Amino acid sequence: MARKLRFFSDQISKACITSAGRPAMQPDISLEELEVRLAEHEAELLEMNMNNEKLRQASNELLEFKLVLLKAGSFLVSSQNHAVPAERELDENIYSKERDRESLSLLDQETPPEMLNKAGLRFISGIICKSKALRFERMLFRTTRGNMFFNQAPAGEHVMDPVSGEMVEKIIFVVFFSGEQAKTKILKICEAFGANCYPVPEDTSKQRQMTREVSSRLSELEATLDAGIRHRNNALASIGSQLWKWTIMVRKEKAVYDTLNRLNFDVTKKCLVGEGWCPVFAKPQIQDALQRATIDSNSQVGIIFHVMNAIESPPTYFRTNRFTHAFQEIIDAYGVARYQEANPAVYSVITFPFLFAVMFGDWGHGICLLLGSFFLIVREKKFGSQKLGSFMEMAFGGRYVLLLMALFSIYCGLIYNEFFSVPFRIFGESAYKCRDTTCSDARTAGLVKYRDPYAFGVDPRWRGSRSELPFLNSLKMKMSILLGVSQMNLGIILSYFDAKFHGSSLDIRYQFIPQMIFLNSLFGYLSLLILIKWCTGSQADLYHVMIYMFLDPTGDLGENRLFWGQKPLQILLLLLAIVAVPWMLFPKPFILRKLNTERFQGRTYGILGTSEMDLDHEPDSARQRHDDFNFSEVFVHQMIHSIEFVLGAVSNTASYLRLWALSLAHSELSTVFYEKILLLAWGYDNPIIRIAGLTVFAFATAFILLMMETLSAFLHALRLHWVEFMSKFYHGDGYKFRPFSFASLADEEY
Repeated sequence: MARKLRFFSDQISKACITSAGRPAMQPDISLEELEVRLAEHEAELLEMNMNNEKLRQASNELLEFKLVLLKAGSFLVSSQNHAVPAERELDENIYSKERDRESLSLLDQETPPEMLNKAGLRFISGIICKSKALRFERMLFRTTRGNMFFNQAPAGEHVMDPVSGEMVEKIIFVVFFSGEQAKTKILKICEAFGANCYPVPEDTSKQRQMTREVSSRLSELEATLDAGIRHRNNALASIGSQLWKWTIMVRKEKAVYDTLNRLNFDVTKKCLVGEGWCPVFAKPQIQDALQRATIDSNSQVGIIFHVMNAIESPPTYFRTNRFTHAFQEIIDAYGVARYQEANPAVYSVITFPFLFAVMFGDWGHGICLLLGSFFLIVREKKFGSQKLGSFMEMAFGGRYVLLLMALFSIYCGLIYNEFFSVPFRIFGESAYKCRDTTCSDARTAGLVKYRDPYAFGVDPRWRGSRSELPFLNSLKMKMSILLGVSQMNLGIILSYFDAKFHGSSLDIRYQFIPQMIFLNSLFGYLSLLILIKWCTGSQADLYHVMIYMFLDPTGDLGENRLFWGQKPLQILLLLLAIVAVPWMLFPKPFILRKLNTERFQGRTYGILGTSEMDLDHEPDSARQRHDDFNFSEVFVHQMIHSIEFVLGAVSNTASYLRLWALSLAHSELSTVFYEKILLLAWGYDNPIIRIAGLTVFAFATAFILLMMETLSAFLHALRLHWVEFMSKFYHGDGYKFRPFSFASLADEEY
């Protein structure tokens, strides 16, 4: 039945018939009646297809016959008017007149028109694909050894190829030859090349009469074919109106039988036993449904619902809504969480759009994104019931992600004080003025602070000043490091809660603690220096401080000293970072080996759960996890993990500098479009130039800044979460919980 429904669906699609909307889901007929009805419809449709195919083939043959009569007839008339071919004149100039007549080829001999039939000269006419014509002619020439004459002309219209069913360009040909053997060879070659041969009478009057008869039969056949197609389309439209309801019926029945096939008989073979997963919160609902099923089916044996301990690792299920679904999909694209593993999507709801906004900060562009997200949200019901294109479907699925990205972009844009790269005095007057009271150009004269700092965000006077780029570079670069170190610390802290939840004290002592020490001894200290420098206004060079912390820990800091006790603190932090590396590497594998050995010696030690012991194993191998302990494998894995963290602490911190780079690129690109396109065009008095400049500025803003830059910042924010943040605690090697559901059958591919 499913095959028949797919057949109907394919036939409806090929006929370009739009099926009716989804009818009521309740079936009006039983499954047995539906099976009979589908068989009748299939037999009727197959018969109509076969009849249509025969009629189409006959129509195609008549059309070819008609074209051959028209074209080949002109060849025969021409051959009667000119008995000697044009090629003979060329041959007479080349060869001498003393050449023996018998050595000439068949068509070079001077044969009068009335002697053609007496000399045994015959012809075969037909039609062949244009792509095969040249090879066909060569094969004929070689087979007959040149004793033939081949004439061809284009058919004038495309004809259907009987093999492929496509409309192809064909040519009409006439082959003149002599002899029965040559005829047999030529017919075999025509058959091999797929050429269709048709008889053409030599008499002109007979040709005309036959052409009229063929044209009359062709018009009648086309009328019959059109009527058959209309009847077939009506039948398909009738099937299409019920196709969705029938498909859902069959899908439900197949899903029920597929589920029943997963059950096993009990020992007495009187009832079925099935094992499955269900969320804890759904247990009362399932028990209620089973109770109702027992009553409705009048079963003599009640259904027993029993919670059992499973060896396999359970699937992962997170309840989401329209708002959180897209964020969960972003995390699941990296990997589905293990059962009861910390879910990064909870934190990504805020951190993902915020990091995007740090790179995209412009409240003018943010408002444009906000309007786009509002459009998708307001028309949510309409778009949700439609089949959307790939780009529109992606944008609609992430409409709430787009909403938060827009809101955070407005927030960061207000901090950067950029509205399409133009600063505004929203939160009061600037804290700076020109050094000279008579100057009006801050670019050349410089700025002097004369009042309290600007209330919120970057002072508008920085825009266009000589120190704008150094100031913004320093601000955004340091801010990127602070955000990066904060998010990486959050990832390590989540690994602590993950280990604590699973009772893995080894992961806390020999993974979480040394990782926190190593990261914060180096880059946490750098973040502290940045904050102290901002608060004190110090001129210390932080590059110099960090480099010489490794090269010369005991050296004099000089002007780079930021606080009392800085040198001893740096030495202590450096020693802690060095100690943290072997702390991560060595203790854990040896402790695991000791525990494994003691367990096999019969002592009553329990196995400490650790995330490493679950790696690279399928869920059904949980029974053998603790039996197959391989020390070298565990040690190598721990070494790789430690080296990856140490090197990643450096590379990941540097990776967060992309926040600074993309923010700077977005700001400068927006400035170029504003100053070099809009302001330049607005400097002319010509309205046409102004309108053209405004149009170019609008298109550049829409396609480059709002589309390409949005996609770029989105991908970079995605990378920061997948690699820099989630690698600190997230394994992502679980599998999704996929419950049995009739509602989901409507959306599945069939």
